[in-house]
Amino acid sequence: MKTTRRVARRNATPTDSKRYARFLGAALAVVVLLGAIGVVPTRRLAGPDAVAAMIAGCAIGLVSAALAGLLLIALAAPTPDAKMRRSFLAMVVRLAVVVVLGAAAALSGMFARSPLLFWIGTAYVALLPLEVRLAI
Repeated sequence: MKTTRRVARRNATPTDSKRYARFLGAALAVVVLLGAIGVVPTRRLAGPDAVAAMIAGCAIGLVSAALAGLLLIALAAPTPDAKMRRSFLAMVVRLAVVVVLGAAAALSGMFARSPLLFWIGTAYVALLPLEVRLAI
């Protein structure tokens, strides 16, 4: 007996599209604010090369949050149990994207490793409340 597991998908409604657009706008604003606040201390503490690592770390956090948000909007969740599963899936995908992109950036040698990892973590934590708000 063959068992298949289907993922419920839904067509995005205009309301979902607007929620996702607001989410992306808020996420971008948070990342820009992080960069504006962190550029001077990063430059002073880690040198001028660390600014590129800060930008890359914030970009990795933004991309991971955008993909998680897309999953939260794209997958249907009619029951509370389904919402929890959808949220967990989005969280795992976000973490996987951060690990893969972060490892690629850190191992590439193009960025200062410590500032890169610091800013990946900072952006991840700063964008987490937006993702939770979108999931609810």
